[in-house]
Amino acid sequence: MPEYRFNDRAVQRALADNEAPAFEFLLENGVVFKDDAPGVAGGHAIGISAPRENYAIWDKGQSAESPRGGGGTAVYRPLEASARKKGVKFLLNYHMDAIYREASTSGRVLGIKASYTPRFLPGSNTPMRPFRSDGNVAMSAPTVTIKAKKGIIIATGGNSSNVNFRRIFDPRLTEEYDVAGEPYSFQDASGELAAMAIGATLWGTANQTLERNGALRKRNLIGAQYLYASWTPASPIFPFARATGLTVRDWQDMILVNQVGKRFYDEMADGWPYGTHHGFLDPYIHGDWRNPRKIKYAPDNFQDAALAPNEGSGPPDFAAGPTWAIFDADAVVREKWDIQPPNTDPLYFFSADTLAELAAQLRKNPRQKVELSAKTLEATVARYNLMVDLGYDPDFEKPTPKYKIQKPPFYAAWAVLVVHDTYAGLRINMQCQVMDLQGQVIPGLYCGGESAGGCSQHGQGRCITQGFIAGKAATDEPSWS
Repeated sequence: MPEYRFNDRAVQRALADNEAPAFEFLLENGVVFKDDAPGVAGGHAIGISAPRENYAIWDKGQSAESPRGGGGTAVYRPLEASARKKGVKFLLNYHMDAIYREASTSGRVLGIKASYTPRFLPGSNTPMRPFRSDGNVAMSAPTVTIKAKKGIIIATGGNSSNVNFRRIFDPRLTEEYDVAGEPYSFQDASGELAAMAIGATLWGTANQTLERNGALRKRNLIGAQYLYASWTPASPIFPFARATGLTVRDWQDMILVNQVGKRFYDEMADGWPYGTHHGFLDPYIHGDWRNPRKIKYAPDNFQDAALAPNEGSGPPDFAAGPTWAIFDADAVVREKWDIQPPNTDPLYFFSADTLAELAAQLRKNPRQKVELSAKTLEATVARYNLMVDLGYDPDFEKPTPKYKIQKPPFYAAWAVLVVHDTYAGLRINMQCQVMDLQGQVIPGLYCGGESAGGCSQHGQGRCITQGFIAGKAATDEPSWS
């Protein structure tokens, strides 16, 4: 089941044709890359037939300059500096709310409406970022309209943080599940919604729910609300994240239970193990129909089990509810954890001297909507301890359960799945022009990156290349008054 099978062929062709020119554009605008041969150390679904990744230089970690600590900052800061030299103005702390078109669903796009929406540090009136307008708008303007001279490019980063929007593709993804990049970057579907309001259509929706370790992930962090990355106290995002989380070294040290306190799968299992990457087909022969025969497809339904309804599921959504990691004092020693804040979040990490008391504590979490029965949790742990004595797991086939959960205090740590990449978005053509339900171009409207559909590749390579395509095409548009 190759994960590229639902791609838009034209979108993929345009990417292939423009990746090298886009790389040259980065070099011309000040981005510095390591002087190494292309590699394959980054994302998945890339470089299947040959290494293709180039790596920007970044060694400062999480900081005000790079809140996530990733190398993307080493790409975008030089681009920002180059754009400023060319006269580009940036309007920060504003949210794009709407796109204007000559008629509701016809004619050219005319401009956008945006509103001033600063993020404040928790418990204060201090904006996370100081207001900067670059001289093109007064701070007193809570709402602005900006006229487009040539076109509009949607690059709003996807839709995974918009619960109602992401449930278009997977109705199971209710509010319990936070998103990679949060609480720094929220993928709110604003670009998709604004474009759809003037006639645009979605595209490539099958890519969003492929059985792969991409759109939905089990992470090795527990005990904090945001489990994709371990935010350090030095990060400017930490006041929002509130906790670093505990890194799990060995899933043998705990069990995972659902919102009613029952195990549901082998804790050692990861997400869907299958994913396209360099070397996953050996040998890979370009265009050969026998390539899929070489895929080692090993279905692993951990995500499906975690998202399955249970006795606590009820109307209106019959949501699966939270997942909790349950362990004891001995596990804390084996994992070498410091369980005190800020390593853990008091709303997402609980302890008690008995399992019954621990079950009662969980209702303090705002997303634990049902009472977790003390008897159920006690029975779950007792059965698991028996499996340790037996040396095998007849329920979920966890390989040789090793450690009993028996020494107080007992602990429960938030351990939900993380919603990750956006793979479905607006329909675009080879020039990244947005299209409507009739397959017609919406004049002057472009889109790239995770807000665009038709491509199952995730990451900067796709975003940069489609930005290059859209930017070049938009500048070729005639100006209009």
